[in-house]
Amino acid sequence: MGRPSRLGDEDRSDYVSALDEVISSPEIRQLLERSGVPGDRLRVRGLAAVAYTTAASDAEYRRYAALRRQARGARRDAGMSPLSGPGDQERPGAGVLAVLGVLTPVLAAVAAATFLLLGYGLRLAEALPDLAGTLVGVGWLSLVVAGATGLVSVVALYRKAAKQPAGGTASGPDRSPALEDSREAWLAALRDRGIRPFLLQELAEAAVPARGPGAGHGSRFSSPAFAGPDYSGPGFDGSGGPVPRRPGPARP
Repeated sequence: MGRPSRLGDEDRSDYVSALDEVISSPEIRQLLERSGVPGDRLRVRGLAAVAYTTAASDAEYRRYAALRRQARGARRDAGMSPLSGPGDQERPGAGVLAVLGVLTPVLAAVAAATFLLLGYGLRLAEALPDLAGTLVGVGWLSLVVAGATGLVSVVALYRKAAKQPAGGTASGPDRSPALEDSREAWLAALRDRGIRPFLLQELAEAAVPARGPGAGHGSRFSSPAFAGPDYSGPGFDGSGGPVPRRPGPARP
C-alpha cells in the first residue's frame, strides 16, 4: 500500500477535534482518574503521535482526499471560485456586471445633479431658456435612471445574499453528501483504530507502578541499633573528650 498519506494542514483541526473527543469519552476519563495522568499531558502525547495514529485510517483518508480533489476540480470547471484560494478568478462577465450595477446609479445621480443645477441656474439667470429646459429635462431623466438602477442593484444583492447558506459558504460540490460521508468515515476510523488504541496504550503504561532500582534499600540507614538518642560512640561524650569512668564497688 506504500507509505501512509501525510495529514494535510487543512485537516489538522479535524484531528485535534477527534483527539479531544476521544479524551473526553467516559472510558478515557475514568482511566485518567485511575492513573493520575493529567489530561493535558495525554493530549500533548496524542498531538505528537499524529503520524502514528493516522496510519491506521490511511485508506479512509486517501478516499476522502481523492473525493475532495475531485470536488474542487469540478468546482473550477464550473467557474465557481472557492472563498479562499489564490489565483482563482470569477466567471467572465460577473465582475463587469457587478461593477456596472454599482457605478451606474452613482454616475446617473451625479449627472442628474449636474444637469439640474445648470438648468435651474440658467432659468434663474433668465439666459438661454431653450438650453435651460433641455438641461432640466435631462437632469430629471438621469435622476429616474439612477433610482431605477439603484433599486435593481439592491434587489440583486438581496437575492444573492438569500442564496447563501447559513454558514456563509457558497453551496457547491465541496459540501456534497458523498464527501461528507467519506469525511465522517475517516474521522470514525481515526478515533476508533488510531487515537483510542494509542491513548489506551499510553494509559496502560502509565498505570504500571514505577519501582526504582534502589527501592527498599534506604531502610538500612535507620537501624534501631544506631538510632538511639544517647548513642555518641563508645567511650566518648558529645564534647569529644573522654568519658570518666565511675568507680565500681570495692572488691572484697
